[in-house]
Amino acid sequence: MKIEFAPLSVPLRRRLQTASVVQWVFTFLALAQCCTAAFIALFFTRFWLLCVLYAVWWLKDREKPSKGGRRIHAVRNSVVWRYMRDYFPVTLVKTAELDPRQNYLMGFHPHGVLAVGAFLNLCTEASGFSMLFPGITPHLMMLSMWFRVPFFRDYLMSGGLISSDKESASYVLKNPEGGNVLAIIIGGAQEALDARPGSFTLLLKNRKGFIRLAIEHGTPLVPVFSFGENDLFEQVRNPQGSWLRRVQHRLQKIMGISLPLFHARGIFQYSFGLVPYRRPIYTVVGKPIPVQRNRKPSEEEVDRVHEKYLNELSKLFEEHKAKYNIPEDRHLEFI
Repeated sequence: MKIEFAPLSVPLRRRLQTASVVQWVFTFLALAQCCTAAFIALFFTRFWLLCVLYAVWWLKDREKPSKGGRRIHAVRNSVVWRYMRDYFPVTLVKTAELDPRQNYLMGFHPHGVLAVGAFLNLCTEASGFSMLFPGITPHLMMLSMWFRVPFFRDYLMSGGLISSDKESASYVLKNPEGGNVLAIIIGGAQEALDARPGSFTLLLKNRKGFIRLAIEHGTPLVPVFSFGENDLFEQVRNPQGSWLRRVQHRLQKIMGISLPLFHARGIFQYSFGLVPYRRPIYTVVGKPIPVQRNRKPSEEEVDRVHEKYLNELSKLFEEHKAKYNIPEDRHLEFI
């Protein structure tokens, strides 16, 4: 006999959506520190042997984040991510086919404060990436420092995250059978300092390392723009040249991560807190840009492909901005 469950009420569904987002914000703001503290604390308990065994295994497994990671499909398909998707909601938009016999390098824009669109679309199956792009396996790059944190590294890899170094990128793009997507949030942590509602500023004008990587492997480039990514949080005003921006840049050089002073709504009230606003995100995947392979590309070749990429990204933005309520007079700004 088939058992049917009653659908969840709207209030309960909204509470579950909020809870899923809260746990994700906690993950990015505090889980790494908690994992480190737990690992150290366990050494002073009767479970110290487990820490020793984990440390030995960790040492043996240390190259895994640079060798494609170790995704766990049960984690990627968790119902938690579907609730989180519906909170905003998040929609993945396909504009062209991706050949599963080919590898691709995907440039993701913008970073936003916490890269919500990149995480949900590429590190989970909440938006149906595998159904939209069958035979394609996404790998999202993340700062290598996070893969040195015990337990946290395994959580990151379970979703398909890999370390952001050239060895890691080459491993993904060299797959002879194809079907791999290397996704890079080009603006990185520094771009997060310009993430605020209505901002379309991309840190891309002088970022050409991903272009050179694509040419060296002959990998097509795929521009991706996530409409609404910058609308999830407010940020304390920090214009270029201000004392706050100078402090943030200095801390980024020391710590390797940016520290945007962001805020949005709370868990039980809507005036202030660290929970993102309920605002839709539409992540639009553009068509592939063919790239001719050259193991030693010249600066002129890199500049030429980079200019073409900027043009295609701008074209993608202009073609879709009206659908997502972007004013006609707003355009991408590259810095």
